[in-house]
Amino acid sequence: MKWMVGVVSFLLLWGLEAGFPQSLFSPTQDPLSGSRVFGTKGCVKCHAVSGVGGTVGPDLGRIPRPRSFYELAGAMWNHLPRMAERMRELGITRPQLDPRETGDLIGFLYTLDYFDRPGNGEIGRRLFTEKKCVVCHQAGGTGGVVGPNLDFLRQFGSPILIAAELWNHGPAMAEAMRAKGIERPTFKDAELRDLIAYLKTASQAHAEEPLYVLPGRADEGRRLFTEKRCIECHSVRGEGARVGPDLAERGLHWSLTQFAAAMWNKAPAMMKEMKARAVSVPRLQAREMADLVAYLYAVRYFAEPGDPRKGRALVTAKGCLGCHSLEAVGGTVGPDLARARGLDSAAAVISALWNHGFVMAERAERRQVAWPRFRPEEMADLVAFLQSPAPSR
Repeated sequence: MKWMVGVVSFLLLWGLEAGFPQSLFSPTQDPLSGSRVFGTKGCVKCHAVSGVGGTVGPDLGRIPRPRSFYELAGAMWNHLPRMAERMRELGITRPQLDPRETGDLIGFLYTLDYFDRPGNGEIGRRLFTEKKCVVCHQAGGTGGVVGPNLDFLRQFGSPILIAAELWNHGPAMAEAMRAKGIERPTFKDAELRDLIAYLKTASQAHAEEPLYVLPGRADEGRRLFTEKRCIECHSVRGEGARVGPDLAERGLHWSLTQFAAAMWNKAPAMMKEMKARAVSVPRLQAREMADLVAYLYAVRYFAEPGDPRKGRALVTAKGCLGCHSLEAVGGTVGPDLARARGLDSAAAVISALWNHGFVMAERAERRQVAWPRFRPEEMADLVAFLQSPAPSR
């Protein structure tokens, strides 16, 4: 299971309690444990992660963007009949998932693209000259001596350290560039990733074990967001100032290298605003940068909470009452949804849907009933309904 080591070993995002319908990446939603579920439950037989694994289903490491809990849960449900059919054809035992395993697995799938794929070193070599980095810095014995030798980057296993270095030394670098008449470079798309790839290959430093900075704790990042006064310019999900953009949406789409590049690109505007507001530029240790990244990355994991009233309406609209009853009204094939018990978390609901979904898919096929599909917001509403107190169902 080498893919676990390379892709997942450091995906440890911890709880974010306040202000969310459910805690994030709690002990029952551990991405690292989810990687084991992915292997032991046989998901890897059909799905690959970044090229390693089965080819029956799509490569889950190449999903074009991160997905929220309910997007992933909805995808699991919507594709269940097709998955069940392929499992029968391939003789694969249907995996059963308990609530903890379900939460862990979805947490794992959510964090798959947290780390970037390696950049293109040849492109990075060109960028090192084009961006004028070579004027002040050396790499592999070539370049200026105004700034530090960048061979030390060879040992960095993640861009969090680089993000912290760029932020902390940004003002001094900007001053040095002004003195030399160099236009301050910016980085777009994969340019910073490619530059890092070049610096690692060009380095003459002795190969050592890579230094990793864990993605951090989201709850600590939330505290730092206020303590470091980020909240005086930025908001997260509407909480905070509006000088800069709300970072919740952006945090959903950024990888670590994109985050580091954005910090560098926006630094001049941020420094200007901080100066105008008499806010001192905060220094960030690598650990603190990791915590801030974890907070911004995890903040929309559950997105908005569902509406149990809409969920109740969906039970009828999606045809669930053809098999299930609701308060003794409806079908008799499945259990009464008003009497469901043990659904004390979103993961418990998705676990129940998954485990019983294979039987439901077979019955739907026999009865020629269309399989109901759920959009992410509908899945959130359904979960909210099934978790609501019995009288309100």
